[in-house]
Amino acid sequence: MRAVVQVASTAHVEVEGQIVGKLDSPGLVILLGVTHDDDQATARKVAEKIWQLRIMEDETSAAGNNAPLLVISQFTLYGSVRKGRRPSWSDAAPGPVSEPLYDHFVDYLRELGAHVETGVFGAMMDVSLTNTGPFTMIVDSADLA
Repeated sequence: MRAVVQVASTAHVEVEGQIVGKLDSPGLVILLGVTHDDDQATARKVAEKIWQLRIMEDETSAAGNNAPLLVISQFTLYGSVRKGRRPSWSDAAPGPVSEPLYDHFVDYLRELGAHVETGVFGAMMDVSLTNTGPFTMIVDSADLA
């Protein structure tokens, strides 16, 4: 599982011109990609790591200051450009595998106490955000102990 995490003062995601998820106060925008060997334990580990990371203002975590989260599915995080000019998506898990894990990730964050808004899985989305800092991190389950 791979996540691009951005600290944002505001953010929203639109589908067909309608806002479907937003941050009304400073929080985290999380773009989440799923690969073939991910499972629910992986989703929980990545969710906990992001929720507890001290990357917000004054070195606090989203958990520590109850910051909202906007989670957006992003299969392209597993795109490969090793060969040729056209990206390969073979490392990204297909929708029937990745959607339940994306849902589990979101549900687990909510269990941890997070206010979570989302995009629409598999939809063409327009994402807008004001990245604070700017601060952006990549959290990859392959790097977590």
